[in-house]
Amino acid sequence: MPMTTGTERVQDDVVSVDLVDEPSPSPVPTASEAEEQEATYQKRLGAQLRTVRRGHGMRLQDVEDASEGRFKAVVIGSYERGDRAVSATKLAALADFYGVGVADLLPDQPRVAGSPRGRGVRVDVDRLRELDGSLETAPLLRLASHVQWLRADYAGRVLSLREDDLRTVAIALGIAAEEMESWLRDRGLIID
Repeated sequence: MPMTTGTERVQDDVVSVDLVDEPSPSPVPTASEAEEQEATYQKRLGAQLRTVRRGHGMRLQDVEDASEGRFKAVVIGSYERGDRAVSATKLAALADFYGVGVADLLPDQPRVAGSPRGRGVRVDVDRLRELDGSLETAPLLRLASHVQWLRADYAGRVLSLREDDLRTVAIALGIAAEEMESWLRDRGLIID
């Protein structure tokens, strides 16, 4: 319902008011509109969960097997279709399982695509994942996962890392930046 507001004018000691109809502020969504918004969000969340799972090269059954039954294929599938709401606890557990941050699983998160600057290398992401249990490669794997998230490229098998990225990893590993390329090469992680 429109609201009526007025403007006062004073002329010859007489006050007159001009009444104008203005639109009323938008109402609070109805219960059905709120449910529709929630369902839409659940579908976007599900699509993001599916993107991350597929980016890890996993089928629904692979998730169940790798999690030793902690995450049932049918439940993950219902999350991904948006048929079932995901609790914050489950979302955190899934993020941990996939080795990503919780924010990586949320839809509508801004991702900043960087432009390559300086000299860099191409890293074999599949080989890096094979070395996943290694403490020495953990910082590089975390960086690779984060860069893939920023680029929304979970399926990428090759990741181009800039010189700045390599310097950051070298600091985390406690080695000199100029040794980083040979360190990667010694572990079979560089693609020429």
